Amino acid sequence: MTAQPYAVTVPRGYRVGSWEVREPLASGSFGSVYGARRTGDGAPRRAALKFLPTGTHTPRQLNHLRELAEREVELLSRLRAPRLIRMYEALTVDDPEHPELDGATVLVLEEARTSLDALLDSGVPAQAPELLAEVCEGLAQLHDAGWVHGDLKPANVLVMADGSVRLGDFSMAAELEGTHAYAPAFSTPDYTPPELVWPEVGERGRQIRASADIWAFGVLAHVVLTGSYPLPGGTAAVRRDATVRYALGEEELRLSPQLPDGWRALVRDCLAATHQERSAHQARALLGRIRRLTGAARTRRPLLPSRRKPSRRAGWAALSSAAVFAAAATVYALWPEPSVTYGYHRCPAGEVCFFSDVNGNGEMCHWAGDDDDWLRGRTRCAWSGDRPVKSVFNNNQERTKEISVAYWRGPGFVPTGVEPERDSERAGCTSVNQQGNLKGDYKLRSHSWIPRCDAEDAHPGPTVSESNL
Repeated sequence: MTAQPYAVTVPRGYRVGSWEVREPLASGSFGSVYGARRTGDGAPRRAALKFLPTGTHTPRQLNHLRELAEREVELLSRLRAPRLIRMYEALTVDDPEHPELDGATVLVLEEARTSLDALLDSGVPAQAPELLAEVCEGLAQLHDAGWVHGDLKPANVLVMADGSVRLGDFSMAAELEGTHAYAPAFSTPDYTPPELVWPEVGERGRQIRASADIWAFGVLAHVVLTGSYPLPGGTAAVRRDATVRYALGEEELRLSPQLPDGWRALVRDCLAATHQERSAHQARALLGRIRRLTGAARTRRPLLPSRRKPSRRAGWAALSSAAVFAAAATVYALWPEPSVTYGYHRCPAGEVCFFSDVNGNGEMCHWAGDDDDWLRGRTRCAWSGDRPVKSVFNNNQERTKEISVAYWRGPGFVPTGVEPERDSERAGCTSVNQQGNLKGDYKLRSHSWIPRCDAEDAHPGPTVSESNL
C-alpha cells in the first residue's frame, strides 16, 4: 500500500452490493481503487472497486466530484471496446452509520494487474512498440466513438493479467460536439499540449479537441520507448516552460537518439506545435503506421521490463494527480507563458475579481458578495463605466452553496440597453476556482453568486446563456 493517504479509506472486508473489499490498489485525488471479490452464484469473481467520494464533501466540492463521476459512468456505460477498461456496474453506498462512505459512487471495473506507470518504474518495457500499438488502438476506438480522453498518461494505461493494455480513468473525458468537447480545467502538465497550457475557461469548462490526445500520445510514446521526455527539463515545471517556448518557436524539439527507426517521424507528427498541424494525424491513421512498424502478426511476449533503465527519470512524479487536484485553484498561475505577466494572484481568497485587462492585469474590482450596480452600489467599480471587463477570477475559498458567479451588462442582474434578442441573457458565468479572459468587449454592471453555472433555475431573472469566457 502506498504511503500516500487514500482519498477514500475503505476497510478490508467492507461490503458494497455483492462485492467485498480486499486490498488497496491505487489512489489519487479524485478517488481510491480497491481489489474486490464476489462470492455466490458460482465461482468467486474479482474486480476493482473505484470509490469516488461524492457524498462526503462540502457542496462546493460535491458539484465537481459528481461531474467527474458522471463523465466516467456515462462513457463506460455507453462504450464497449476491447482497449477500454470495462465497467460491470455503478453503485452508490447507502450507509449512514459510516458517514465518510455514505453517498460515495462506486464503479465496479475490470481488475488490472498493474499500470504502465508502475511498469515504467522498472525500465523501458521489452515489448514497448506492441504496447504502444494497443494504447493507440484504444485511443482510436475512443475517438471513433466521438470522445476525447483528456488525460492520457502512463498512470491511466492499465496492464491486464495477460499483458494486454486498456485505457482507463475517464473522469476528464468529454464527448465531442462538432470539433470541440468541453472538459474540466485540470490536466497533467507533461502531457498537456501547448494550446492548453493557459486555456480560456468558460462555464462549461475548457474547450478540448482530439488533437490534445494526439499530443499526449506522442509524449507517452517517447517516454515508453526511451525513458525520457521529449522536451528538456528535470522537473515538470521546467518541461512545461520548454513546451511553451517550443510552441513560440523559441525551443527546438530534440527527440531522443534512442527512438527506434520509424518512430521518430511518428512522434514528431504527434508533437506538432499547433492543433492545426496535429489534427492531420488522427489516431486511426497513427495506428496503421504503428502496425506497419511493429508487424501486425508479431507474437506478444509478456510485458516485462528490460534491464535498460530510463535515462531521465528525475521529476517523473513531479506533479501527481493528487497534487493537481490540491493545487486546482492555482494551477493556471503556475503555468505562465514567457514574457507574459499574470495578475490573478492579487484576487483575495473567497472573492470574485474582475480586471480591466487580460490575464488578471490592469485595474481590479472585487467583491465577496453580490452587487446589483457596480456604478451606484455600496461597493463601486468606477472604471467599468467606460471600459469593458477583460478577465475574471472566481477565487472561491469560503462559500459552500453559492459557488459560481454570474454577471450581467445591466444593473439589478437584468441586462438593459442591449439588443432585444439578448434581453433575457446574462453576459457570462464563471465556476468555482476558474479564471480566464472574456471574449468580446462586455461592459458589465452587476453580478450575483449562484449554485451552478449550468442550472437554469439557479437564480431568478435572466436565463443561463452560453459561456462568453
